[in-house]
Amino acid sequence: MTAKPSPLFLGIDTGGTYTDAVLWSEAGGANGKVLAKAKALTTRHDLAVGISGAVDAVLQKAGTDSAAIKLVSMSTTLATNALVEGQGGRVALVMIGFSEGDLARDGLKAALGTDPVVFCPGGHDVHGNAAKLDLSELEAALPELGASVSGFAVCAYFATRNPAHELAARDLIREKTGLPVTASHELSAKLGGPRRALTTLLNARLISMIDRLVAATEGFLAARGIAAPLMVVRGDGALVSAAFARQRPIETILSGPAASLVGARHMTGLDDAVVSDIGGTTTDVAVLDGGRPRLDPEGATVGGFRTMVEAVAMRTFGLGGDSEVTLEDSALNPRILLGPRRLVPLALAGMMHGEAVTVELERQIRAPNPGRMDGRLAVRTGVPERLAAGLTGAEAKLYELIGAVPLAVDRLLTSNAQNATLNRLVSRGLVHVAGFTPSDAAHVLGKQANWDAASARLGAELFARKRDGRGQAIAASPEVISERVLTTLTRLSAEVILETAFAEDGLDGAATVAHALVQRAVDAHPGIARLSVALDRPVIGLGASAPLHYGGLPPLVGNGCVVPEDTDVANALGAVVGQVRVSAEARVSQPMEGLFRVASGETVRDFVDEAAAIAAAETDVRAIAAGRARDAGTDSAEIEVASEFRVSTVEGQRMFIEAHVVAVASGRPRIAV
Repeated sequence: MTAKPSPLFLGIDTGGTYTDAVLWSEAGGANGKVLAKAKALTTRHDLAVGISGAVDAVLQKAGTDSAAIKLVSMSTTLATNALVEGQGGRVALVMIGFSEGDLARDGLKAALGTDPVVFCPGGHDVHGNAAKLDLSELEAALPELGASVSGFAVCAYFATRNPAHELAARDLIREKTGLPVTASHELSAKLGGPRRALTTLLNARLISMIDRLVAATEGFLAARGIAAPLMVVRGDGALVSAAFARQRPIETILSGPAASLVGARHMTGLDDAVVSDIGGTTTDVAVLDGGRPRLDPEGATVGGFRTMVEAVAMRTFGLGGDSEVTLEDSALNPRILLGPRRLVPLALAGMMHGEAVTVELERQIRAPNPGRMDGRLAVRTGVPERLAAGLTGAEAKLYELIGAVPLAVDRLLTSNAQNATLNRLVSRGLVHVAGFTPSDAAHVLGKQANWDAASARLGAELFARKRDGRGQAIAASPEVISERVLTTLTRLSAEVILETAFAEDGLDGAATVAHALVQRAVDAHPGIARLSVALDRPVIGLGASAPLHYGGLPPLVGNGCVVPEDTDVANALGAVVGQVRVSAEARVSQPMEGLFRVASGETVRDFVDEAAAIAAAETDVRAIAAGRARDAGTDSAEIEVASEFRVSTVEGQRMFIEAHVVAVASGRPRIAV
C-alpha cells in the first residue's frame, strides 16, 4: 500500500523590501524540513507581483505540484512599517462622550494629525449605564467625510462596559457611506478611552493596506490552483484566518517580528536568547524566555504609539538596510545618522529604472559644489488613485509633477516648504523617495550584489562630497564612506539590542546607557572609567542581511551571535509552524448592592445572584472564544477559562467588587483535505 504523502505548508512573508516564500513539510525530523525557499521584491503598487515571484520560484525549486499545498500562512511587516513611517489611509475618528481635551492624552492628537474628528454626546459610565446619545452632528458630516476618507474609527466612553452607542454609530456610518468602520470594543476590552481610540484609529488606517495584501494573496493562490486555507500571523505569534485579519489589521502589527521569533526558536532550539531581526525598514528586538517570546500585556508600542494590542514584547527601531543615511547637523566632525525613514536604495532604483536614475546622479556629480538635495529622487508608489483623496492644493500640485519614472528632487522642489509637502506625500504612502542607504554601501563594497552597483556607487560618491563643519569633504572616496555607514549600522544594532535588554530589566535611561557602553567599546581611548556589559544569553540574528551586519556584534554585546542557516526566511518559516490562539473576556460588576451586571461581547445582562452571573460570564466567554477560534481558522480548539476576582472585607463580610473572566482557545489551523 502506497504511503500517503505528507501535506506541504507554504509560508509567505511580505516585508517592506522583500517578499519571502518557504515550502515546509512536517516530515523530515522533529522540526520538519524546509524543502525550498525564495525571495522576490515586494511590489507595493501591486502586492500580487512580489508574492507570485517568490511563490512561483519556491514551487519551481521544490519541483512540487501546487495542489499538494494544504495550508498557506503569511506574516507581514507592512502594518508595522506603515506605523513606523507614519503611513496609512485618511480616516475619520468619531468620539462619543469625549471632549476635545481627551485628544491630548496617550498621543492621540499626534496620531490623528490632520485627519478629521467628530465629537458626539453619549457614552456610558463604568457600570454600563447610558448617557443620552446624539449622532446628529455625525450624520450631518457623513456626506463630506464619505467622499474624503477611506474608513472610520468609532470610540465611545466606557464602550467596553456597554458597546451600544458604538454599534449605533457604526450602523449609521455603514448605512450612509458603505465604508469600513472599526469600533473600539471590537479590538480591546481594556479601559482607557484615549488609548483605545488611538488603537481604533490606527486599525482603521491599516484596513485598506491589509485588505490589498490579503486580496492579492488570495487572487494569486486561486490563479495557481492552490485551494488551501490562508492564515495570517498576529502580533503575538498566533495564527488567524485572512478574513479575521482583514477586520482587525491592527493585530498584525509586529506580525513579521512575531513570526520571526517562532521561526528563531524552531531553527536554533534555543530557549533563552535575544532575537534581533533586521529588515529593510526596521530592526525588531525581543527576548525568548523558556522557549516562548515575552508578551507585552500593556500593548505593543510601534512608531512611538502605545496601542492596546497584546503582542510580543518587541521593540521596533527605524534601523535597517534601507534606512535613510544623513549627517548630524552643525558639527565639526558630523556623525552618520541612520533612519528612521526608509528610502528606496539607489541600487534598487537603478535596477528598476536604469538611466532615469544614473543620468540624474551623474549630472549632480558634475556640479562644482555639492547640493543639499543631491542623490534624492521621487517616484509614485503606484497605489490606487482613490487613496490620494483629501490632498491639499499644494500636495495635489506636487503629486501631479511626480510620475512613475524617478525625478530628481533638486529639479522637483523650488522651496523648503515644498520639502515638507513632499514628506507628507511620502507619509500618505503615495510617493517613494530614493536615496543613499546601507544597502547601497554594501553594493559599493561588493558585499551585496543583487541590484545595480553603479547607481549605488554614484550615490556614495555624492554623499562623500558632503561637507563637515570645516568645509571639508566628509570622506575621500565612495568606499570610505560606505565602510563608515556599515560600521555605523553594526554599532547602532548593538545599541538597540542592549537598549532592549536594559528596558526588559526595568532600567531607566536605557538608550543613553546603551549608547555610552557601545561608544566606549569602539572608542580607541575609552576613558578613565572602564565600562563593559555582557548579555546573559546569546543573540539570534535574523534577516537576509544579518550575516553581513551582525558579524561584529559579539565584542559589543558581550555574548555570541547565532545566525541560522535559513535566517533569511525566518518570518516565512515561523508563519507555518504556529498555532491559532484567540481569547474572549467578560466583566462582572456590581452597580448596586444585590445586582450583578455581566458585560460580554456585545451584550449586557443583569443578575441578582453572584454565582449565576459568574456562571453566565464563563458560558459566554467560552462560546465567544469557540466562535472566534472557528473564525480564526481552527476546528480543534482547546478552551481554558480563568476568573479573577476583586473583593473586599467589611466587618468580616466578603464584598464583591468585580470579576474578570477570560477564555483562551488554541489549536492547529485547519488544512485542506
